[in-house]
Amino acid sequence: MKTDNIIVEKSKSFALRIIKLYKHLCDEKEEYVLSKQILRSGTSIGANIKEAIRGQSKSDFYAKMNISLKEASETEYWLELLYESDFIDKNAFYSIYNDCQELIKILVSITKSQKSSE
Repeated sequence: MKTDNIIVEKSKSFALRIIKLYKHLCDEKEEYVLSKQILRSGTSIGANIKEAIRGQSKSDFYAKMNISLKEASETEYWLELLYESDFIDKNAFYSIYNDCQELIKILVSITKSQKSSE
């Protein structure tokens, strides 16, 4: 489903990449602890963004976007651990890590502009 909202599109695309990474980690690497953590945080980003968009107020929107930012930061951490513990290789890491960084930048921009408008 295509939308005109770039953060919704990017977060959903990222969540799908995280799901594929989770499957790879479980099936190929037999890694079940870190993979579950990154699955939870990486798919939560977009879920919270969707909730924010349907928020009941500006403060609700702001709170949900901040949760999305926290989940993106947590996902960044799990990606670093997976790479530094050799569960994912350099190319896979940088590809998905850059996407995570892009989400973080957009979310920081949204939360800063929302905060300054209060």
